[in-house]
Amino acid sequence: MPHLQFLQDLVVIFGFSIVVVLIFQRIHLPSIIGFLIAGTIVGPYGLNLIDDVAQVRVLAEVGVVMLLFTIGLEFSLTRLSHVRTFALTGGALQVGLTIVLTTGLFLALRESWKTGIFWGCLLALSSTAIVLKILMDRNELDAPHGRLSLGILIFQDLVVVPMMLVTPFLGNGNGSPESTGLILFALAKLVLLLAGLLLAARWVAPKLLMWVVRTRSREIFVIAVILICLGIAWLTSRIGLTLAIGAFIAGLVISESEYGHQALAEVVPFRDSFNGLFFVSIGMLLDLRLLVNQPLLILGTAAVVMILKGLITGGVTLAMGYPVRVAALVGLALLQVGEFSFVLAQFGQDQGVLGEQPYQLFLAISILSMLATPFIIQLGPPLSDRAESFQPLRRLFGTRQLTDLQPKNLELKDHVIIAGYGFNGQNLSRTLKEAGLQHVVIDIHGDLVRLGRAQNIPIYFGDVTRPEVLRHLRIDAAKVLVLAVSDPFALRRALRVARQANPSVQIVARSRYVRDLDELFGLGANDVVPEELESSAEIAGIVLKQYGVPPGQISKKQDEIRREGYSSLSRAAIQPIITREILPPEIEVFRHRLVPDSPAVGKSLAQLELPVRTGAIIVAVIRGEETRSNPGGSFVLEPEDVLVLAGVQDVVRQAIIYLDEGDHGRAALPGPDGVNPAP
Repeated sequence: MPHLQFLQDLVVIFGFSIVVVLIFQRIHLPSIIGFLIAGTIVGPYGLNLIDDVAQVRVLAEVGVVMLLFTIGLEFSLTRLSHVRTFALTGGALQVGLTIVLTTGLFLALRESWKTGIFWGCLLALSSTAIVLKILMDRNELDAPHGRLSLGILIFQDLVVVPMMLVTPFLGNGNGSPESTGLILFALAKLVLLLAGLLLAARWVAPKLLMWVVRTRSREIFVIAVILICLGIAWLTSRIGLTLAIGAFIAGLVISESEYGHQALAEVVPFRDSFNGLFFVSIGMLLDLRLLVNQPLLILGTAAVVMILKGLITGGVTLAMGYPVRVAALVGLALLQVGEFSFVLAQFGQDQGVLGEQPYQLFLAISILSMLATPFIIQLGPPLSDRAESFQPLRRLFGTRQLTDLQPKNLELKDHVIIAGYGFNGQNLSRTLKEAGLQHVVIDIHGDLVRLGRAQNIPIYFGDVTRPEVLRHLRIDAAKVLVLAVSDPFALRRALRVARQANPSVQIVARSRYVRDLDELFGLGANDVVPEELESSAEIAGIVLKQYGVPPGQISKKQDEIRREGYSSLSRAAIQPIITREILPPEIEVFRHRLVPDSPAVGKSLAQLELPVRTGAIIVAVIRGEETRSNPGGSFVLEPEDVLVLAGVQDVVRQAIIYLDEGDHGRAALPGPDGVNPAP
């Protein structure tokens, strides 16, 4: 029975996939590689265990649809608008330059210019499914290079349709003026139909979901979400677009409604299941015989394609005004050949543009580039560091982003530097402005910089991971640095650079997960705010408030949540535990890092006499990975020790000045009766 045979194929695919992916996870390799390898093993060029490969590919395409749908749900039209300029200009430059360069290479090899243009179209496209899946797994989709990569990928998916319309013109049957007119007419019709679909989906989908929610049936809601996803994807395919871009549009439409989060939760299990099938189906296409017979040709060509694509994409990003580090990460993320290139290649083969042997060569090159992508993206941070330190690039682009960075007519001292003008950065900047506290903001996104300047915010364009940028913002004289950036790699690098530039500045870092706290404290952060922990505490508070729990008890429960979350992290655990369980409520706890030239360095606590001279007490000392609670008088302080000080705020402030400047600094402080305290 045919349907039972297909069921057997699915059992074989999922069985092999589980085994291979488990092995890859044990050796810390990406699961995508495991799925691709599993497809190669069970496919027609491996063990040939799958009878109905075509049916598997149909389900695999559903996986791509689900992936793009969930990405659209996690984004919004507002967030997407932040990269629209780069998507249109940068995407057009990347695709155009790839086609021009490929055509030039084919002409140099005495091949037809039509063949060169078609190969340029094939190589210009990158893998939306693979890149976005990896960026999502690494929590980098909202980072600068993640958003820019998404912008280019969306543009590439959109130009697949014009490429397919032009392909017959490049075939053996040369295009006539009539066929050229038909192409232009089809493009115009495509634009009009797409605009109509966007307008209809923006108004119809939210009303449909509102009606569904009123039924209070989860089953109907799930079916309605899938209907909107597949329905819009099918409609876009009917007007010539890909299913994936239609699913992305459907996700964007629902993300603008209040039902987006629930829709995402319902669709994720479908996405993960079908997604594995997609990567397995790609692996099935690899003909191992060709790789064995012509290894140098295939490996060499794949390497050249990836290098050229990376250089073109990175160069376009640089030309658009982004830093070398971000440009390198974007170039490394998009250097593979995409899954929609397979569709275009098959269509080109039907039109006589691509022969059988070039088609197999293209498949081998494409799949090898996909296999290499997870490894290359993992190497992205160190490779981008090397690119940034490359002297010719530093001379060309190293100082460009410092233009108009130095604040004019503004003496910066004891100020706050805010890195990142997103939601958190905007709220903090507004609060500091209302409080009359001096601050400056730095951001890598030109749109956000223009927005801040329109609001009269002292904001400047630059990369906070660059030492020269921090020097221009007077990091040496700053009191606080707030790192509210969404890029986890940039956050860690900015911590290292800032701590080297000013060992005494108070650094407050935003983290997404609790598990990152130990690492961030180790890199030099004084305080870390984990979104995961804070959101869980806030959610608990909201729920308890709905049930009439008194505010005091709510606050106590929230403190317990925070304390339990920090309890396994030695550095962060000290402050909440001491504050709530040991000391009276009027006593506060502060952390202070000893600079290398502090007068306290080399002295024992008994020699320091901090409680006698200032009234503050040292309740713990953090040295490296070790925490010493209630250290004795013989404990000798060393550079970079973090002292946990307890006392009222003014007392601790005097203690910090005494630790940094000794008796000279303490003499400048007024005592409690208005006179300086006795030495």
